Amino acid sequence: MSSTNAYQEGIFQSNLVRHISRWMEAIPHPPLAVEISPGRVAGARFTHRGSLDGFSVESLPLGAITPSAVETNLTNAAAVKSAVTNVCLRLGAKDEDVALLLPDPVIRVFVQHFEDFPRSAEEALPMLRWKLRKSVPFEVDETLLSYMRQAPRADGVDAVTAIARLRIVREYEALLESATLRPGVVLSSTLAAIALLHDQRPTLLARISGTSLTTAIVREGVLAGYRCTELPTHAGEVTPQMLLEEIFPLAAYYQDTWQEDIQAVRVAGLGHRLPEFVHPLEVEFKCEVRSLLSAAISEGRLEGEARSLADKELEGLVGWMLYRS
Repeated sequence: MSSTNAYQEGIFQSNLVRHISRWMEAIPHPPLAVEISPGRVAGARFTHRGSLDGFSVESLPLGAITPSAVETNLTNAAAVKSAVTNVCLRLGAKDEDVALLLPDPVIRVFVQHFEDFPRSAEEALPMLRWKLRKSVPFEVDETLLSYMRQAPRADGVDAVTAIARLRIVREYEALLESATLRPGVVLSSTLAAIALLHDQRPTLLARISGTSLTTAIVREGVLAGYRCTELPTHAGEVTPQMLLEEIFPLAAYYQDTWQEDIQAVRVAGLGHRLPEFVHPLEVEFKCEVRSLLSAAISEGRLEGEARSLADKELEGLVGWMLYRS
């Protein structure tokens, strides 16, 4: 998704990354990526072979960003601009293309089933806009929209659609443009982080960033469910019960629709508090519960330079690195 090339079509390797990477292959893969989240700005530079060439992280003051699909996000624009500038200076980033990873609430993601789906983007885009007109809190005509086809659970076609309000995306793009960078790719952080999931079995990801929780379910190359909600408090005060209540609707939908149970749970964003949540989640889902990044490391999927990003819990940038590999 990018406002410089607003309409991209493709399909979302694991099997899932192979499918997603078709979507990714349809868009540029610049050697620089910047992730902006409620608590920090992080940037990474990659070599032409996809290995890490350097990274930088700059903390943000509390409340500098209020992620929203509708309202102004940069409540302290000067602080965010300063952080972006510092990260770019450390990476020697100037007058080049950049991939921009945004907070999940900015980009709405939908997994929809169609009995019949147009082959051409010229036909598919108007149909998707019409279909989503009552599902997003803004006018669909003022949006950026990207989609991919994926294997359906039954006859027909499943489509994954990412949609965002242009005005909100432009807030973030302007930050990078002020640092003489050209945002060629815009993606939500969790869609990037999904590359870390091993999807040979139905796996649920629960990722907290600030006060937002994104829940995604993948199985055998398919994004089977995606939901982003607001928590009543930040990660430091979230309880296991709060997390379970927010996760349950998507998990129940998946179990009812696909007629199978979740077989692995991966968690990101809880840091040192993760052990408090492992037992309650294991009791609920009756399966293994692990940190997203530690699981990827133990599976041998993160080695060398990627471990440096993982140590800083920069799963969005790690995911983008895997897409580029």
